[in-house]
Formats: sequence, C-alpha cells, structure tokens
Amino acid sequence: MADNGETAREPTRAIVIVPVLPTRFNDGGKGDDHGRMKHQPEFQRSDDARLEEAEGLARAIDLEIVHSDIVQVSKPRPATLLGTGKVETIHEIIEASHAELVIVDHSLTPVQQRNLEKAWNAKVLDRTGLILEIFGRRAQTKEGALQVELAHLTYQKGRLVRSWTHLERQRGGGGFLGGPGETQIEADRRALQEKILRIKRELETVVRTRTLHRSQRKKVPHPVVALVGYTNAGKSTLFNRLTGAGVVAEDMLFATLDPTLRRIRLEHGETIILSDTVGFISNLPTHLVAAFRATLEEVVEADLILHIRDISDPDTAAQSEDVHAIMTSLGIERGDAKRILEVWNKVDKLDEAGRESAQRLSAAVKGNEHPIPVSAITGEGVETLLKEIENRIAGKLEHVKITLRPDQMRLMDWVYQHSSNVKRKDLDDGSVSLTMDMTIASHASLDEKLLRRNNS
Repeated sequence: MADNGETAREPTRAIVIVPVLPTRFNDGGKGDDHGRMKHQPEFQRSDDARLEEAEGLARAIDLEIVHSDIVQVSKPRPATLLGTGKVETIHEIIEASHAELVIVDHSLTPVQQRNLEKAWNAKVLDRTGLILEIFGRRAQTKEGALQVELAHLTYQKGRLVRSWTHLERQRGGGGFLGGPGETQIEADRRALQEKILRIKRELETVVRTRTLHRSQRKKVPHPVVALVGYTNAGKSTLFNRLTGAGVVAEDMLFATLDPTLRRIRLEHGETIILSDTVGFISNLPTHLVAAFRATLEEVVEADLILHIRDISDPDTAAQSEDVHAIMTSLGIERGDAKRILEVWNKVDKLDEAGRESAQRLSAAVKGNEHPIPVSAITGEGVETLLKEIENRIAGKLEHVKITLRPDQMRLMDWVYQHSSNVKRKDLDDGSVSLTMDMTIASHASLDEKLLRRNNS
C-alpha cells in the first residue's frame, strides 16, 4: 500500500510469443507486406536469441512476463498469422495466467492484430508496436518526442480498423443532397492526418535548428565521429569511457534514444566531436527509420563511423548484418572501409580462448582496416582505438624536425599540444631545434603557420 493510501499499480502481465516462419516467409527486415523475403541475410539470428531479445524489449516497458514461447509456423495464416490450434493453445495459457497483453515478435497486419485480440480477449502488440512503446518512453528531448509521436501516428493510421468500435456509425450528411455523410473512420483518419502534418511542421523547425547547429560546427571544422551499433552493444558505455560524459548507459535495450555530442581532444592535439546515436535493431520499423532520419543525419555526415559490436554475443554476426542493412538504407556503403571502423566491444566477457580467437580474427583482416577489440568497462584497447581514430582523422604519425627562430617562439605551445616525443635543443643564436612525432594533418597545419609568419 502506498503512503497516500492508494494501491500501487501492478505491472501488466504479458505473454511473449516468437513466431518462427520458414525462410521464404521470414521478414528479416526486407520483406514485403505479406512477409515474403526480398533478400536473405547471410547470417540468421537463432530462435533462442530472438526470444531473449523479445523478452528484453518487453521488460524495457516494465511488463511482467508470465509466459514466453517459440512458436513454429509452417505457413502464415492471412487472418491470424498463427494456426488455429496454436491460437487456441495460447488462449488457454492467457486464461490460466491471467495475462492482459500478448507480445507477438513479428509484424502483424491490422486484420491479424484485430482477429487475435478477439480470439484471445487480450490486448495484442506486434514487434513494431512494442518498439514504438519503448521509444515513446525513452525520448527525452522535444525532437525525440516529436519523432516518436510521428512514427506512432503513421503506424496507427493504418490500424484504425482495430482501434475504434464505432466505425460503422455515420455522421449526418451535409449540403443540399443530404447523403450518408462522412463515416467515422474517415473522420478519424482525417484527424490523424492533420495531426501528422502538424507534427511534421514542428519537426521541420527542429531540423532547421539542428542543421544550423551543424553548419556552425562546420565553421570550426572539427571532424565528427559517430558511434553506431546494435542496441545494447555498449555504445553509451564506450562513449562515456572516451568522453567522461554521464550518458545513460544501462544493460537495457534502447537505454539511449536521443543523440548526444561531446568534444574530445586526441593525443596529438586533434579535436573531434563524438556522437552517440540510437541503437539499431533487427526489423526496425520503417516508420522509425523515416522519423529518425534527421537524427541519423549525424551518422550520414560523419567523417568516421565507429560500428560498435558486442563480440561476446553469439549472434554478433547477425546483429552486424542488421546494422549494415540500416546504414545501407541511409546511403552508407558497407564496403566503405576508410569511413567505417569496426570496434569489437565487451572482450572482458570472453574467456581466454574467445579472447585469443577475437585477436586472431581481428589481425587476419587484410590492410589497415582490422577491427579494434576493446572493453568499455575495463578500458582495455581504448588507447589503441583512440590512436586509430586519430590515424583515420589526422593521418599517421611523422617524425618531424624544425627550427624555430626567436620571433616564432609563440608557436612553441602549439607544437607541444600537437606532438609527442618532443626533443628540444637550444641554439646559440636564440633559435630552438625541435624533433617530434606529429600527425600528417598537424604537420601540414604547422607548415602553414610557419609560412604565414615568414610572410608577415
């Protein structure tokens, strides 16, 4: 009993169902409206992993899972997706467990969702609806809230047939003819469309502001490094490790929704802007990809993209496929090795054999684009990662030797900030001889500064 005398609200009791369809019907992110595959991913997520993820999504909105099951579907039914026998079995489980909600980890048509709700006498949420619910809770900024609302309204617009009980009623006609008038569903759909247009206008204002901020950052041309990855891969934990920022980093799906940007200084003086973004997930609703496109522009326009992978997850290869599919939809080519750097996170969770295997696989990648194994928790490999980021952004280190005249001594502080292993020798004429390691970009910048001082 709460202090104010009110009974504490009990969590909603839910059942989680993961339908497993034959490959030809599986909507692995690129299926059509009927669930037929247009593209077959190279790696498939295991059924147990799908169930674990679906349960994680349900817990993300504080549902009490009273039963979960993997359901084999030989052929999807247009009316209910599942077969008649399985629908009846689940109905019995719902009644026995007093469940109020059924999560179906698959896309449902409005008709399928309505029919299952009637058959089970319980609320039904498909994968898209569940993810929308989570995003609705996670959005912290005005932009995030607007994007989620837009996605939710777009999703709901096609499901008015399920959402209203008075759809057959008609309003009285108008004008001279009288006529049957506008049906309630048409009026509701029109009202939704008007709200969608209003939110789009508000979002346009927010996007203009974001674009203005981005253009202002370009005037001070710091490279942008964006972190992307499957949800719960440890992006925010790594972001905190690299920047010292207090970004929410929990062992929870979609713990981070709104993008966060921080400025950090690398070892040899290069300043970059690090951007943490929303985690990706398999079968990410197209409504959300479209709604969050403005936010994801930070990724599209980034100078370097860190693809964070949970290398301890048995399904890391399938998760990587999902991330690359979404990046491809944003126009980022998978083969762009110069722009995408893989980071294998959570090596601390691997046993000795797994760690050696990860190191061996990383080293086996041809060229200089091999992944960087790290642990955002312990800090292992982070120094190597930062050096690789600097290498990608500012170029490799060069051994540089210069002599500064007495009138050029103002550059001394800049040199120390943008180099390492500095060795100084004071000369009789008051000049200073310096040898040091410096990135290609810093060396070019130093030459430019020396040239300007020589010409002034």
